[in-house]
Amino acid sequence: MGGPSSEHNVSKKTGIGVASACRSIGYNVEEFFFTNNYKKLLRDLKNSDIVFNALHGGIGENGEIQKWMGENDIKFTGSGSKASKLCMDKSASKKFVQEQGLKTLAWQILSQKDKSPKMDVPFVVKPNDQGSTLGLTIVKSKDDIESAIQKAFKFSSTVILEKYLRGKELTVTILGGKAYPIVEIIPANEYYDYECKYMPGMSDYLCPAQISDEIKNQIQFDTKNIFNSMGCEVYARADYIMNKFGEYYFLEMNTLPGLTSTSLVPMAVSSAGISYTELIKKIIETSL
Repeated sequence: MGGPSSEHNVSKKTGIGVASACRSIGYNVEEFFFTNNYKKLLRDLKNSDIVFNALHGGIGENGEIQKWMGENDIKFTGSGSKASKLCMDKSASKKFVQEQGLKTLAWQILSQKDKSPKMDVPFVVKPNDQGSTLGLTIVKSKDDIESAIQKAFKFSSTVILEKYLRGKELTVTILGGKAYPIVEIIPANEYYDYECKYMPGMSDYLCPAQISDEIKNQIQFDTKNIFNSMGCEVYARADYIMNKFGEYYFLEMNTLPGLTSTSLVPMAVSSAGISYTELIKKIIETSL
């Protein structure tokens, strides 16, 4: 847990929660904190029955550490390196689901060599490979474009611009091949930012979401399909935005979603009668 990414603190919260749940089950638990050199943990990790990956963002979520653990025959929770790499890349994952026939909002990628936006405002500016809405800005005026882009570049070498749509924010959890009740997010701020995600009381949630059964069933069906098509394993969470006409647009697939006390995955499975401890146990058992 921990790690070198900008989501270090969230990772620690997830790790502490997971470790506590594992101890309550009766597992022997050892916690590994690190900031940079994870390879020094090789001997300890190889001696574990399984490693619960609680590293959000960066090398913990982009496939790097998954690849390393796989090469060293270390069992770990969640998706493998290829799916992790694909899903961490917002642009690549949007292109993938678009080719699968799903709707996704128009987007453009900026790099250090090409920082010229070609989209009309309003649009969202965010790092292409970060989570927790770090570095995200909603741009509604041309005067704010440059500062928003520079802010996002502080977190990544590539930045994604995505057409802005104000609508219902929906998220779908997949666990063990099953789609769980959809959570509708109602943030106190204009969008579901870092504060709304991790500060209790800053968002309201409806679970199940207030949408028709027809739309609910279709979103769950689509999410299971792209989960499998992307090569995801064990569990993940897909995020969508839906307009007033009931049209929903894929935003991203999170292969290592948060598991803190305010996180969406525990909320979704709880509405289906699964406690936090049971969730952690199911993730471990499905990963073995």
